[in-house]
This record gives sequence, structure tokens and C-alpha cells, in this order.
Amino acid sequence: MDTAPDFAAIRDDFELLDDWEDRYRYVIELGRDLPDFPDEWRTEAYRVKGCVSQVWLHTDEVATPDGPVLQFRGDSDAHIVKGLVAIILSIFSGKTVDTILETDAVSLLEEIGLSENITPQRANGIRAMIERIKTEAAALKVSES
Repeated sequence: MDTAPDFAAIRDDFELLDDWEDRYRYVIELGRDLPDFPDEWRTEAYRVKGCVSQVWLHTDEVATPDGPVLQFRGDSDAHIVKGLVAIILSIFSGKTVDTILETDAVSLLEEIGLSENITPQRANGIRAMIERIKTEAAALKVSES
């Protein structure tokens, strides 16, 4: 099973980097480390609407001994956005539906200073990714009840 990087590790790495130029390079590096995204998933069904760049998100429900978790894979056609996808996946991938729905990703992104250091268009794209993930989690919760 492919896993996203751990958000706590990303937060720690951000603290070690002195300026935003280094942090942007790190974000791009995170994007490069994402698992390959199959071409058959690069369709409208997986595209995240609301992102200026092309962003695709694929969701799998994975059974675990503790109950089902959602595993996300994502990609973008823009290097920095691909890194932002990696950060969002680090927050949500491999988590239960309830954890996903309870997670305040915007606050987590504010902790690392991301919100105030990206363009408004990229901030909108991040919100669109978060909304898409939470919508999919909510739909799964409804279908299971």
C-alpha cells in the first residue's frame, strides 16, 4: 500500500528550513516523491474542480484491523501544486472516515505557515482538495450507516 509522508515529519522539516525559498524547494521535492499516478486516473472523474492547475485525486477504501481507512493518491501537472497535493495527502491518507471529517487541515497548514505564503489561487485549490476529500469521506460514512 502506498503511503503519503507523515505530516508531523513535514511540519518538523518546515521548522528546520530558514526561508520560504528553501521551503518551496522542499514542497516541490515532496511532490516528486509521490507514487506514480496511473494515466487511466487522469480523467474528469478524478479531477479536482476549483484548482487552477490540473489536480487529480483517487480514493481507495482499505480494510484494516481497526476498521476501514481511506487511502488517497494524487497528482498535478504543476510542480509546486504536486507538492501541495503531497502535503494534503499526508494529512488525510490512511485515516478513518471519522478522523478525516474531524481534521482541521486549514489549521494544520497555518501551523507551517503555508496559508500565508501561497497565492490565493493555490489556497483555493487546497480548499478544493480538502473539500473533495471530506465530501468523499462523508459519502462513505452515509453509505456505511
